[in-house]
Amino acid sequence: MKSNNPIVYTCFCTDIIHEGHLNLIDVAKEYGDVVVGVLCDSEMVKYNRFPLKSTSERVKLVEEIPDVKKVIIQKKIMYDDVVKEIRPDYIIHGDNWADESMKVIKKNILNVLDEYGGELIEVPYTFNEKIQKIDKQMLEKLAMPEFRRSRLKKLLKMVDVVKTIEVHSGLTGLIAEKTVIADDEHIDQFDAMWISSLCDSTEKGKPDIELVDMTSRFRTISDIMEVTTKPIIFDGDTGGIAEHFVYTVRSLERMGVSAVIIEDKIGLKKNSLFGTEVEQTQDDIEHFCEKIRAGKNAQLSDDFMIIARIESLILEKGMDDALERAFAFRDAGADGIMIHSRKKEPDEILEFCDKFREKDSETPIVAVPSSYNTITEEELSEHGVNIVIYANQLLRAAFPAMQHAAKSILKHRRAREIDEDLLSIKEIITLIDEL
Repeated sequence: MKSNNPIVYTCFCTDIIHEGHLNLIDVAKEYGDVVVGVLCDSEMVKYNRFPLKSTSERVKLVEEIPDVKKVIIQKKIMYDDVVKEIRPDYIIHGDNWADESMKVIKKNILNVLDEYGGELIEVPYTFNEKIQKIDKQMLEKLAMPEFRRSRLKKLLKMVDVVKTIEVHSGLTGLIAEKTVIADDEHIDQFDAMWISSLCDSTEKGKPDIELVDMTSRFRTISDIMEVTTKPIIFDGDTGGIAEHFVYTVRSLERMGVSAVIIEDKIGLKKNSLFGTEVEQTQDDIEHFCEKIRAGKNAQLSDDFMIIARIESLILEKGMDDALERAFAFRDAGADGIMIHSRKKEPDEILEFCDKFREKDSETPIVAVPSSYNTITEEELSEHGVNIVIYANQLLRAAFPAMQHAAKSILKHRRAREIDEDLLSIKEIITLIDEL
């Protein structure tokens, strides 16, 4: 049963108000008093894309719309909490339900309204050349270096864990950019991208020994940046000598990269997961601190982050050595600490995090659960981890799939048998946006 002063609710997830939003309000006001929810920043990055304006700025935008009686902050993508709070007679929404995430939201809306007889009003989605141009402009703005570079630091304040996936090409960048999962409880996507030295080298058929020069690696960054908007964390290996590292910092900062991670090793670099099986030399604390200080002195903005990666646990130097280095590197100016382990269980990682957090509650901690892959992001977060990097999974998934396809073609002397395992060309093309 509808009240004498019906409440009509809608939620906006936007940085700009255009005619589509105004059209929605025009329809809504015919049914009652219009209440608009503004989706908070932390949920925006899970559902839509990174907000260019803060929650408070987006609230102000909506407050200036005529006929809006009240503006509230919607703290969850799903509508359960907000419906309990204001009990709207109607929820009004565009009819753009094609994506899986939108279908999940529609189902949630119908379920919560059904509990007391509320009604969903669907308005034809407004889409024309003007709105299309606005959407493209917003996307281009998200991709601009000065906006992208600052995004990692902002994410660290918005979300419990910055979910980061390895990318090594424009295509894998698009996968990281556009992959969204949706179920009855939540919608989620990756927050950032990791450009790995291992994956970049392997994709080029080269060993992971800092053989691929920075000019080539910067081209990989450029390919990815052209088609994505999410912040990038760059694997800087050892960083090289300090005099070279300062130029790397300047170049990455200028390109719009958010952070570089450098490891405290010297000499010929070998992959950390070899541990003590191959000869690897850890840098001494003061020399590595000098490199960090040189990098921090070279950067021009406050947005860029230099994160120190500690190899003590990998090289079996012990927990005390790892912690001593962590605090020294932090004091030298490191914006975060990455702790690495090649053990199958996460125990030593969690011990490090707990002991570090006893003395430092602020400095971001980065974890890379490649070998200890049973632990969840939530469990890592409980021990103070802020960034989780899935460092090589896309490359490792691609190799066996491509090898299987090649073997099938050789075996059958045709491509028919492998075709059912392949993504259609049409699906690949639709992943790539046209200008």
